[in-house]
Amino acid sequence: MNAQNNSDSEPIDHKTSRSICDAVGERLQQSLHPETELSQPLRQLMDQLRRHDAELH
Repeated sequence: MNAQNNSDSEPIDHKTSRSICDAVGERLQQSLHPETELSQPLRQLMDQLRRHDAELH
């Protein structure tokens, strides 16, 4: 992901970034019901995120 660097903004610390990611993930889970068929690229990205999360825990 590309982050925009704006001289007027402050950097986001890890805890805040994690909270934002968790909130976005929860909203996606609510929007994408289990019966929703994901496209192949989105399925691959979801698998990649799961592997990354598993490595962090």
